[in-house]
Amino acid sequence: MELGIAVPVSGSWATVDNVVQVATRAEELGYRSLWTMQRLLSPPDGSWGEAYRSVLDPVVTLSYLAARTTRVRLSVAVINMPFYAPALLAKQLATADLLSGGRVDAGLGIGWSDEEYAAVGVDKARRGKRADEYVPLLRRLWSDDVVDHDGEFYRVPASRMDPKPTQVGGPPILLGGAAEPALRRAGRIADGWISSSRTDLTTIGASVRVVRAAAERAGRDPDRLRMVCRGVVLVRPDQAAGADRRPLTGTVEQIRGDFAGLAEQGVTELFIDLNFDPTIGTPDADPAASMAHAESVLTAFAPSFNRAR
Repeated sequence: MELGIAVPVSGSWATVDNVVQVATRAEELGYRSLWTMQRLLSPPDGSWGEAYRSVLDPVVTLSYLAARTTRVRLSVAVINMPFYAPALLAKQLATADLLSGGRVDAGLGIGWSDEEYAAVGVDKARRGKRADEYVPLLRRLWSDDVVDHDGEFYRVPASRMDPKPTQVGGPPILLGGAAEPALRRAGRIADGWISSSRTDLTTIGASVRVVRAAAERAGRDPDRLRMVCRGVVLVRPDQAAGADRRPLTGTVEQIRGDFAGLAEQGVTELFIDLNFDPTIGTPDADPAASMAHAESVLTAFAPSFNRAR
């Protein structure tokens, strides 16, 4: 199972220096990928959770990291498709892919926040159907010499979009979502699936199976799909005991064992996301303490270290 890590994008530790430090250290230690996320707004009452109060833009952050790294893949989980015209997002991601030398992974979703939908002026209704039209159109914008599209939700007059991404056909498209229609959509039309921060990791294999079954029904090879888990890792030795210990919480050794359990459930990639650690991903956390913890986590789970063992 490949390992990645989320860069600091949420809360007080999401500074320029910290983003670069985590990214370059992760690349040095052999992590496969860096991850960002999207949150446009947050409610005044904080009801969405601390991790969503202050969040950097995902594509801008990845583009910045393209200039500060050389090997590691640059990924987002997820950008909400309805918030962008397809041509606009295609241009942004193609540019990031070109500037990074072909290292971008496009994690996409359909969103859930009524407030964000209202703020971008888009109707939330039938957003799943929008995605069914959106994903193939993105690929056409990245691949075809001329695109002429007149669909139910989007129109692109006969046009060229250049330059093309470095990756032939464009960045891999990974779809998020937990509802069964979203899982089936990932299997039918995407290059893989990404779990959310709230996914029950004791049963994530059931979601993986839905994605794989949908791929088979669509005549696709399910073994070619990437199954990506957002890992909310909480190194908490004081929570190591008890039958109610949640996966990815406890000692380093327990969490390594949880990694193996996720792989057995069909997860092919996991990225550690400290932005959802309540002691880190908040505007009120101590940035220095957050970075000290991040360094210990990066080192403890480093792929290069684990291979050496």
